[in-house]
This record gives sequence, C-alpha cells and structure tokens, in this order.
Amino acid sequence: MHQARWRKSSFSGTGPDNNCLELAAANGAIHLRESEAPGTAIRTAPRPLAAFIRAAKAGEFDHLW
Repeated sequence: MHQARWRKSSFSGTGPDNNCLELAAANGAIHLRESEAPGTAIRTAPRPLAAFIRAAKAGEFDHLW
C-alpha cells in the first residue's frame, strides 16, 4: 500500500496533533489506517464501507453501552 494515495478529511487540520482516519483506494478495495500508526491498515470493499457510513450517519451506533 505504499503507492496508494492516502487521503484524510479537510476537517482534520494540518498540525502534528491532528491524527485521524485516512483512506486510500487501490486494487478495487478501500484501505483504512490511523494516521498515528500508518504501518497498520485494514481493507474492505466499497459496498460494506458505504453501508457502515450510512448507518453511522443515520445514528444507528448512537447508543450507550
């Protein structure tokens, strides 16, 4: 994944303490990593990630444990 173009939200800022989730698309998959630990990444397909994002936006995970 070294050739991938990693992207992060423009809301994350540019300072050294502005860690966030970064995404890259490569080989038909979406790769995600934490900017604090760029050596570790996970991979998913576009559809499951889109479903997760829709669910998060709809508040499906907004409950107390």
